[in-house]
Amino acid sequence: MNITTCPFCNNKRLYDLQDDYKKCASCKRKFSLKKYDTDITIIKLFCNSINANRCAKLLNVNYRTVQNRYMLFRKLIAIYLEEEYQSSIKDNSSYEEYYYFTNRQKKKKKRSLYDAINIIGFYSNKKVYTLLMPRLPKYNTLEDNKTFENYLKWHRIFSKNSYSTPLHIFWKYLDENLKKYKGVDDENFFYYLKECEFKFNYLQNKQIEILKKLYFK
Repeated sequence: MNITTCPFCNNKRLYDLQDDYKKCASCKRKFSLKKYDTDITIIKLFCNSINANRCAKLLNVNYRTVQNRYMLFRKLIAIYLEEEYQSSIKDNSSYEEYYYFTNRQKKKKKRSLYDAINIIGFYSNKKVYTLLMPRLPKYNTLEDNKTFENYLKWHRIFSKNSYSTPLHIFWKYLDENLKKYKGVDDENFFYYLKECEFKFNYLQNKQIEILKKLYFK
């Protein structure tokens, strides 16, 4: 791979070292051309929604290595989206609640909103932003729980009919994309949610550009 600029600071003065390594004259960082090429390919495959197992086979590298890299990407994306939202001009006139159920929960004849993952979505500046909420607190009595759940269902329908925004498209996108995983635990759900938000808001070329800057920062 012919690289003419430093991936960390974009300086054009690079020194050739042994074993296919280069060193930047500005930031003094050393890097392997082979590793850099692999990193770029993994970023592209991630942005192309190729799962970690398939990516590992295509590149003939260890699955755990790719999976760890994918999780790092998700965490970098989550931080980036939070900073972007905080610095943006907010116009949250459109919002919607969404209760996400896993595939296993959907197969149940009866399912409760208390078991769902509660998400609030905002549509602002032509982008979708999400906020992961705590699980719904249960009341002391079954009757109170049922009454509150009925209210939430009504409010959800009402809110969907009240705003004509791309949010309902995003919920479908989220649901379809999470189906490809055999299961996402509660601890990591936030990062998979942010991955979907990132890929929904940006075209693939822009995703790659942003992620490269985040990873080689």
